[in-house]
Amino acid sequence: MVAIPLALLALAAGAQVTLPAPVEISQGWQLQNIAHVSQDGEKVSSASFEPKGWYAATVPGTVLTTLVNNNVYPEPLYGENNRPNRIPDSLCRTSYWYRTVVKVPAGYAGEHVWLNFEGINFSSTIWVNGSKIGTTRGAFIRGKFDISSHVTAGKSAVIAVLVAPQPHPGTPVQQTLRAGAGPNGGITAADGPTFLSTIGWNWIPGIHDRDTGIWRKVFLSATGPVLVKDPLVTTDLPLPQIDSSDISVSATVENVTDKSQSGVLNGTIGSITFARPVTIAAHSSVLVTFTPTTTPVLHVVNPLLWWPNGYGAQNLYDLHLEFDQNQHPSDAQDVSFGVRKITYFVPGSQTLTISVNGVPVFIRGGDWGMDEAMKRIPLERLDAQIHMHQIANLNLIRNWVGQSTNEDLYALCDKYGILLWDEFFQPNPTDGPNPDDVDTYIANVRDKILRFRNHPSIAIWCARNEGFPPKEIDTQIRALLAELDPMRFYQANSNSGNGVRSDGPYRWRAPREYYTITDDYFKTETGGGVSTPTFESILGMMPQKDWTMITDDWAEHDFVLGSQHAELYPGIVASRYGPIANLADFVRKGQLMNYEALRAMYEGRNAKLFNPATGVIDWMSNPAQPSFVYQLYHYDLEPNSSLFAVRSAAELVHVQFNEADGDLQVINNLPTALDGAEADIAIYNLDGTLASHQTVPVNAEPEAALDLGPVQFPSTVSTVHFIELQLNDSGGNLISHNFYWHALPINPDDLTALNTLPTVPLQATVVRQDANGMCNLTVTLLNETTNIALMAHVQLRRQTSGERVLPVYYDNNYVSLAPNESATINIQANLTDLQGDDALVVLDGWNTTVTATTAVGVSIAPNLEAQPGSWPATGLPFQTVGLE
Repeated sequence: MVAIPLALLALAAGAQVTLPAPVEISQGWQLQNIAHVSQDGEKVSSASFEPKGWYAATVPGTVLTTLVNNNVYPEPLYGENNRPNRIPDSLCRTSYWYRTVVKVPAGYAGEHVWLNFEGINFSSTIWVNGSKIGTTRGAFIRGKFDISSHVTAGKSAVIAVLVAPQPHPGTPVQQTLRAGAGPNGGITAADGPTFLSTIGWNWIPGIHDRDTGIWRKVFLSATGPVLVKDPLVTTDLPLPQIDSSDISVSATVENVTDKSQSGVLNGTIGSITFARPVTIAAHSSVLVTFTPTTTPVLHVVNPLLWWPNGYGAQNLYDLHLEFDQNQHPSDAQDVSFGVRKITYFVPGSQTLTISVNGVPVFIRGGDWGMDEAMKRIPLERLDAQIHMHQIANLNLIRNWVGQSTNEDLYALCDKYGILLWDEFFQPNPTDGPNPDDVDTYIANVRDKILRFRNHPSIAIWCARNEGFPPKEIDTQIRALLAELDPMRFYQANSNSGNGVRSDGPYRWRAPREYYTITDDYFKTETGGGVSTPTFESILGMMPQKDWTMITDDWAEHDFVLGSQHAELYPGIVASRYGPIANLADFVRKGQLMNYEALRAMYEGRNAKLFNPATGVIDWMSNPAQPSFVYQLYHYDLEPNSSLFAVRSAAELVHVQFNEADGDLQVINNLPTALDGAEADIAIYNLDGTLASHQTVPVNAEPEAALDLGPVQFPSTVSTVHFIELQLNDSGGNLISHNFYWHALPINPDDLTALNTLPTVPLQATVVRQDANGMCNLTVTLLNETTNIALMAHVQLRRQTSGERVLPVYYDNNYVSLAPNESATINIQANLTDLQGDDALVVLDGWNTTVTATTAVGVSIAPNLEAQPGSWPATGLPFQTVGLE
């Protein structure tokens, strides 16, 4: 067998083809409610039809997005604009016409011309130049229609699409302080493959069009008589060896004509080439498969592997498949894939344990309810969201109920090394009924599998959230996966089987409570409840009238009675950290609450690394709307302290204080031992004096938690104190750093003494370097005082306007410094987001300010607006008068 090295071929460009280029149809669309259009599809799609009074449509986009962009309705996710007295729920109870005129390229002459839809919610009827050409049903199925006989190359064509909403839109519950969150979901689940969460959950309000519309890309394409469809690439490794791989490639070639067709299916992966002559009878298909047995060049040596975040590089290869007839391409497909092997169990355990390329991967993930409530998800926004998961050291996203399914999600998870627990379209049985149209459901499931199965990031297919699918659906999914994707694991229920459990809790808890593990070894849902945004994010999500008390506007943004128990949160804050003075003080104390809970969520599972815990997924890591709960960053893409707490706890080699039993632990996720290392433990009194210091030798086994015994506290330590941990390798290099504020066991939840900390003015230097379209800042903070500087937070702005730069990426933030310590924070943002202005870094924190300084192109200054003393003391009470 011939072995060909692939190491130099990763990311090689595919072969050049002469096929006419696809044409995206994103401009010129118009939209109108069917109630205002008396003509039928034949007339609407005719050149003589005049769409008078129609709206300029946003495509891709939903109906509501178009209406907001035309100023018919205000931005739904700001304040209480989404209440039904401002945006009617009738939007989801009528159909809509989309219409555009597109010029068919002259280069399409003599070819088959196709009209392609990548996603329409919920169902559609498509017309071209007066003729009905087809239908779609379900939000996640593609439509591809041969319009060759209806259009002429070089001339304009009229496309009209009648889009109908889901049949069972239900009635959303209004989240208010008095009513609470209400029940999750409802009848929308009966429609199966749709955005069923848009009826409302305790993390998203009801979206009044239920995300109806042409929500994904539309384009024209051209081919010859034979199509290349549904390519599949699988890779296998001879574990435990990873120095060679067997690659298998298959695709369906379909003859769309009345005559038999012959040609050659050619494949390339970098400089590797392979081919097979094929003859296809009229109107039929042939599955063509290449394996190392039939095609020896597909046995490769030294492949560059795809690894999850933190374990190695995310190497990707490009496969180009092309069907040629007489040296002319009929059709082609390009596939990006990774060489990797995932296994799901380890010897001696029945608990789901994901290993990649032979290395067990402790799953640290985030649940996504939905990428964005109105499906406004351009690639740039989604890239920032996934990038922040990488920064947080997470390695998995759970695509809950498939609500965030789209091509960009998978490609970006491939790019950043984020595995996917990918679900189909059924919620918890208590949150909605089974689908009433099983054929439509299974058709969408099938297309999802075919469409995305080549992505190396997909680790698991799951049928249903917190319940088993009906037998009819389960049987068909199992058969589909056996046929289309037999190498991936199928988990029928996200809350049962193989040690998998959901069930929360979802509220804020004291750190020690996160260490309790029963039979939930692979935890698919557990939450920290309220995850307070930055002060500026809150000001940006609601009008000023709602800044001084907790109102129904807060309830609209999920600060409400529900599984998050936000109604209890202010009382917990006051008990733990002292009375809340105002909104700025709420945020200041909320960042400490965030950090405590989210760090403990992951450290509690670290403590039982692979014995017996194998994974934990935070409910949730991404917000669908501006929210007070369940997030590592705000809807505006600014991270809060939760992200940096997770970044710390999710380090692959990590030192931690077990907040349940008081032990010092070293967590080694790596497949190699950590020998000759040293843990450094410093305990500081509240006044900043050093109460004790000790070092402990560390020799940690691979893939295990090492318990080094209890941390010893001197009898004279202050009731509230600080624990600083450092882990250094055998060469004295810092591997991990951790900092806790802590109270003695006699009253572990009283940290109010932190209010007596004096303000610490930090000294700062900042350096700016621009390269490759990015602004790179290095901020160094130095504490020259004798006191502890707690949770210093920096934020990037534009100098002239003072407006925040978003998105922005910090490698560290919310840092705490003992006396005479320093910390470095690297900041990166796109230069275009600075809009040609100088950079301004502002600083706030629990008890920190900064001495202003300026350097070339950048300055640093205190964030005065975020300081509680800059605002009147209102107590931030709950509104009790005038509630709905």
